[in-house]
Amino acid sequence: MPIELKIPNVGESITEVTISEWLVKEGDPVSKDQSIAVLESDKATVDLPAPEDGMMGKIIKASGTAKINEVIGHLEPGKVQTKGTSTPSSAKPAATQSKPLTDEGKVMPSAQKMMTEKGVKPETVQPTGMGGRILKEDVLTAMKGSSPVVPKVSENAFRKEEVIPMSPLRKKIAERLVKAQQTGALLTTFNEIDMSSVMSLRKQYQELFQKKHSVKLGFMSFFVKAVIEGLKEFPAINAEVRDDQIVYHHYYDIGIAVGGGKGLVVPVLRNAERLSFAEIEKAISDFGQRAQTGKLGLDELKGGTFTISNGGVYGSLLSTPIVNPPQSGVLGMHGIQDRPIAVDGAVVIRPMMYIALTYDHRIVDGREAVTFVRRIKEVLETPARLLIEV
Repeated sequence: MPIELKIPNVGESITEVTISEWLVKEGDPVSKDQSIAVLESDKATVDLPAPEDGMMGKIIKASGTAKINEVIGHLEPGKVQTKGTSTPSSAKPAATQSKPLTDEGKVMPSAQKMMTEKGVKPETVQPTGMGGRILKEDVLTAMKGSSPVVPKVSENAFRKEEVIPMSPLRKKIAERLVKAQQTGALLTTFNEIDMSSVMSLRKQYQELFQKKHSVKLGFMSFFVKAVIEGLKEFPAINAEVRDDQIVYHHYYDIGIAVGGGKGLVVPVLRNAERLSFAEIEKAISDFGQRAQTGKLGLDELKGGTFTISNGGVYGSLLSTPIVNPPQSGVLGMHGIQDRPIAVDGAVVIRPMMYIALTYDHRIVDGREAVTFVRRIKEVLETPARLLIEV
């Protein structure tokens, strides 16, 4: 009897998902726990696993939006036969289980379109998508490393448009950013930091740190520590407005904004005040890697009392970050540039970084915001303060 393939419960408050793609076709043999479809919610991308060995039956819904527990297909249960044994007439030979990389379902439509237009051979493309799928970005990377191919084009080949539905994740990002602007009284204050001391510490201890902890000592761990020191002094920046009340958090769950394969996501460092430099760096490295493949868990994206965003990794010199509601503050880091500054009456060249704090003026006063940013500056320009807590 066919097994119904239903949309699983992928998280609290999520009532529907988008079927991004099916990884198998009707009649394909599948194994238990094999990923057979990709589902997107407004928080993360998840795979739909096969509940049993068998053969893929009818696909009821090939794409689009589906409700939780909605039946989107059927699986014909039965043992998957291996090569060299008899195969039921209702299933394909086991040899078909191993498909070439460029089989249907392994190449995203936008990537296939670009390969066709630019004359890129599939075997020259290194896939980075979930399940070994080729993404449009992979094709661009392959093109950068090869000689340009100029395809023959007609007059109608120009001025084309591509219309694709907005992903649930992108929709959610848009909704939250608009909500932040509409419900909060947002202001941004700036300062700059001489990064000489932090850079000197990193250079001095990088080799030992990496050898002991198997992870590089980056800038983010310093900023997380400095932010926590500032939040302890100015608890309103670690608070939130809830109806007509102010909720003060006596813990520090720091959201770290990272670029994912389908948009910006903000996984959370829980109880960051208890983490060491190494634990922070390991967690952030893990977040970044799993964000690219959509493997972050829904629980890792929930909550957070304050957020740090590093636009500097993309070359940003200055920006005004947007608060992630219901939080009341977000710190923006930016690129480090050698600039002339005055020190003790002399002009010297120092590695400088602009930082920006966007805050909700409903509960955070300007004096608190400016002093908070100055506190971060003081701590990072004299990082020994982190050790003796002054």
